Formats: sequence, structure tokens, C-alpha cells
Amino acid sequence: MKQVDVAVGVVKRGTQTYVTLRSQDKHQGGKWEFPGGKKEAGETTFDALKRELAEEIGITVKSSEPLILIEHDYGDKRVSLDVHLVESFEGEPYGREEQQGKWLAINALEPEDFPAANATIIDALHNQ
Repeated sequence: MKQVDVAVGVVKRGTQTYVTLRSQDKHQGGKWEFPGGKKEAGETTFDALKRELAEEIGITVKSSEPLILIEHDYGDKRVSLDVHLVESFEGEPYGREEQQGKWLAINALEPEDFPAANATIIDALHNQ
């Protein structure tokens, strides 16, 4: 079974986080997600976050801190999500790849609106 290692950024400003809508043609399409993407061979999570968040939402990540590591099996593929809080960044996030994006209050995050693996991220944020 395919294993995908992903760097995920919870871009946070105060009590809000920035989320983007997955394209319909992607795995778990049509659901909201925390931005990020696949780690390349030899790439650290921080390097992957800097690259992916610049590509996806147009921000420059200054620093991040680990939040949670999640292993999830979707049946057709396994994902390892290395989730980091990103509170130090430059620029205003936007859907750089034409995807919809928005700031949401952390207490308004609904697990059913996100891919299943993200429920654990939402729980971690609610319990911070």
C-alpha cells in the first residue's frame, strides 16, 4: 500500500486558522484542509512547510512548532501527517493555486468538513 509523508501547516492568527478547499479531482476532494503537501526525499518537515505554503497559499514561513504526528489509513493509501503550528509568517494567505481559502475560528472547525485524518488535528487545536 502506498505511504505518503505529508507536512501540514496549521496557519494560525489569534483564535483563527487558515484553511483551503481541496480540488474535486484530488483524494478527499471537496473537503476543507489545512495547507501543506508531500515531503520530498531528504526534506525536513520545516523545509517542506516553507516550500508548500509558499506554493499553495503565498506566505513565507518564519518558524513553526510541532503540534501532532498522525498516521491514518484511508484504505487505498496510508498517510503520515507531520502537523506543525505556523504562527510566524509573512504575507497574507490566499489560494495561490486558484483554490478557495478562508480564515475560520478554531472553535468553529467541524471534523466532518475535513478529511478523516484531520479530526485529530481539530481535537488537538480545541484542546490547546
